[in-house]
Amino acid sequence: MKARHEDPLRVRESEAQRRFDAFEIGLARAVLEADPGNIPALHMLGQALSRAGRHDEALTVDLRLASLRPDDPVVFYNLACSYAQLENLDAAFEALGKAFDLGYNDYPHLLRDPDLKSLREDHRFKKFLQRKWGKRQP
Repeated sequence: MKARHEDPLRVRESEAQRRFDAFEIGLARAVLEADPGNIPALHMLGQALSRAGRHDEALTVDLRLASLRPDDPVVFYNLACSYAQLENLDAAFEALGKAFDLGYNDYPHLLRDPDLKSLREDHRFKKFLQRKWGKRQP
């Protein structure tokens, strides 16, 4: 069996991303300690946790954002991503539906976002898009 060698540049980039995510998580938490309703800090925390693969924690942040920003389509899109990462597809479809209802319209991003891969692979996805986008499809 051959030894597997990793690309040193890729290893350095991964380590740099891990350090950056840890920095953002710490910074966002420090800001939130002083100002628990700080929306930009919550966004930063949710994104960094998600990139770090800490999807349960990211979901908690996204749920908090959804309660603070009930009319923000991006918040509900991110909530759908968190649910999809945790394989809770029913909740992901529900959150994504709310994002569409609130005006989410980045169709190309939706079709390539790796966080939503499990939704795109689900048999309900095509019908969901037809129902939500209807005549608005690009």
